[in-house]
Amino acid sequence: MPSLIPLPIDAHLGNIVESVQAHPAVIIIAEPGSGKTTRIPPALLDADLFGKQRIIVLQPRRVAARTTALRIAQERKTELGGEIGYRIRFENRTSQGTRIEIVTEGLLVRQLQQDPMLDGVGCIVFDEFHERSLNTDLAIAMVREIQQSIRPDLKVVIMSATLDPEPVRQWLDGQVIKVQGRTYPVDIVPAATSIGRDLIPKVVGTVHKALSKNSTGHTLVFLPGVGEIERVREALGEVPGCLVLPLHGRLPPKAQDLAFAPTEKRKIVLATNIAETSITIEGVTAVIDSGLAREPRFDRAIGMERLETVRISRNSADQRAGRAGRTGPGVCYRLWTVSEDRALAESNTPEIRRVDLTTAILQIQAWGADPLTFEWFDAPKADVIAGAQALLEQLGALNGGSITSMGRTMASWPIHPRFARVMMSAAQSEHVGDIATMA
Repeated sequence: MPSLIPLPIDAHLGNIVESVQAHPAVIIIAEPGSGKTTRIPPALLDADLFGKQRIIVLQPRRVAARTTALRIAQERKTELGGEIGYRIRFENRTSQGTRIEIVTEGLLVRQLQQDPMLDGVGCIVFDEFHERSLNTDLAIAMVREIQQSIRPDLKVVIMSATLDPEPVRQWLDGQVIKVQGRTYPVDIVPAATSIGRDLIPKVVGTVHKALSKNSTGHTLVFLPGVGEIERVREALGEVPGCLVLPLHGRLPPKAQDLAFAPTEKRKIVLATNIAETSITIEGVTAVIDSGLAREPRFDRAIGMERLETVRISRNSADQRAGRAGRTGPGVCYRLWTVSEDRALAESNTPEIRRVDLTTAILQIQAWGADPLTFEWFDAPKADVIAGAQALLEQLGALNGGSITSMGRTMASWPIHPRFARVMMSAAQSEHVGDIATMA
């Protein structure tokens, strides 16, 4: 193998491989910058623990899935789509020879439904497990059931920088390994006053301040959503000697890649929280953190989800600040006061406690399990499950608590059951294209 840039995780790879071989599950807590995402899956592959079986690596975001696969392929000097590949919605860069496959959670859940034996898979790696998306919770519960019933040889690896490992260790009967990172010191600069409604001008002013204080390096700005990114981009205009680049999930891959590509000019990257974990923009020395993120919340009054702008947690704030200390000392400008900082929640609220569970409940019913007795890592409340089941009965996906043939079809589609039902009704309509667009 080619020589690689040394990373803190390298000294622990032998121990990690031995632990994976000896235990059904291994929980790895490694600080940002340790190299866990790109070095552990190849180490497991090279140890030949799984014969010709594949290693699946779960990434919570499409951008992270693409960039992780690309980075591993580059380090191993192989073509992307060969030994190393990825699958995300609308894009498949894998082949019969792929041995490490990076996928997003929704695709893994559908793969589990189609192939509950996980034929040809030897290990599943759940990266950034602390983010606790609903699909991650669903997938890990399914994988645990498979491991305990029909695939005791299947290995599970959990990776995170901020996770409390003890609850998941007990649930999976696993072993914990902790690794120190290589994050350089980052100076934290809090705001003197609350940001109020002055987000855009405050961000723009802080960008110019960061550029004047730091003569080298790139600047990474965390904003809650695409709208704020575009408004900041417009307000900044042309910045001499700099490239102003957006980074969010709606961008096409080539536009996303610009944020990571080497350049002689300094970069000002305006990003949502997709840049918080897993992916690394080399050369960032300054982070400007709005302290905000946009998250889905289930509104029971209307029976649907809506996006809300919320304060990030302390763990997220630490992750964001750490982006400035990956390759050298840096600075993080936080756009909230010291008193506001004291009020931050310690960690993010898992999606299972704040989003619509209808899709997840339908997946569990299609899996052949009872949602009330399904062995979740963190079980939702019974009344929330009942509400989702009532809606599925109304949609025709369930009948008397049992899944119908219509429900199975709806479960196979990567859309909410409400929209799946609309599309099934519209299938024979001459206006099916218009209805699909509306859905």
